[in-house]
Amino acid sequence: MQLTRFQKITLGLSGVTALVIGTLITLSPHTFYASYGITLGQDPNLLNELRAPGAGLAMFGALMLAGVLRAAMAPIALAVALTVFLAFPAGRIVGIVIDGMPSGSVIGALIFEVIVAGLLIAAFRTRSAMKSASDLYANTTG
Repeated sequence: MQLTRFQKITLGLSGVTALVIGTLITLSPHTFYASYGITLGQDPNLLNELRAPGAGLAMFGALMLAGVLRAAMAPIALAVALTVFLAFPAGRIVGIVIDGMPSGSVIGALIFEVIVAGLLIAAFRTRSAMKSASDLYANTTG
């Protein structure tokens, strides 16, 4: 799957965002969450539960970036990017409905995630791009 310049930029933005945020959560959760106005204690259970998905997010970011660098990885990168940048806003919206309105910085993250998801959908809206990603999914599940 050959990528256009816009697709590479969009996938690159997604990858860098996920890689940086995931790495920050993994290596420095106190600092990362303080930027949202959240104070974490020293409970090793909580910190471990935050670091694990942070590492997963960082790895997803690396996969997204691999799709920019290697055309053969592009369908996987697209599937991962759409999963991440559609799931995060969905989870935040569920949180708003169940828990109430979070701080402005969390709403800002939601808006950013929706923008990235929109850019991904716009960049890969072609039938062939979506078909490549869906074929990949079908081949791994069936």
